Amino acid sequence: MKSLIVEYDFCQPGDNYDSLIEAIKEYPMWAHITKSTWFIKTSNSCETVRDHLKSKMDSNDRLFVAELSGTAAWMNVLCGSEYIKDNL
Repeated sequence: MKSLIVEYDFCQPGDNYDSLIEAIKEYPMWAHITKSTWFIKTSNSCETVRDHLKSKMDSNDRLFVAELSGTAAWMNVLCGSEYIKDNL
């Protein structure tokens, strides 16, 4: 499985993140890194993940999905450092 980073911005005040977050949590492994950044593991391509998640967003919102190389540095992440070390 690949390690992917998912980042998003909702552009309308009051947009509901719930359906997007539920869609992210459908992946086999996931971690909430920062307010709008998630780490997931999946066999799907970045494009497939993007297409799945964008269906939960408005057309003017922003979404970024990228494959991670296995090297990263972080500080004060929401999910905890050990989880990232064990799953990156």
